[in-house]
Amino acid sequence: MTWRDAQDIAIALSEKFRDTDPLTVRFTDLRRWVTELPGFSDAPTASNEKILEAIQMAWLDEYKDR
Repeated sequence: MTWRDAQDIAIALSEKFRDTDPLTVRFTDLRRWVTELPGFSDAPTASNEKILEAIQMAWLDEYKDR
């Protein structure tokens, strides 16, 4: 997984943090959580606000679908 795999990351985050509302997560924590996911292989510093927001919104969709 890389930073560009927002949907895959969102699914993994929703499985790992089932009861967490994505809108309550700070981007600094989100960046760390993504880099700690199994299978994540991109550079931790390669993200930016736009990428993190895309991940957060994809995660929010997963969260709402529960």
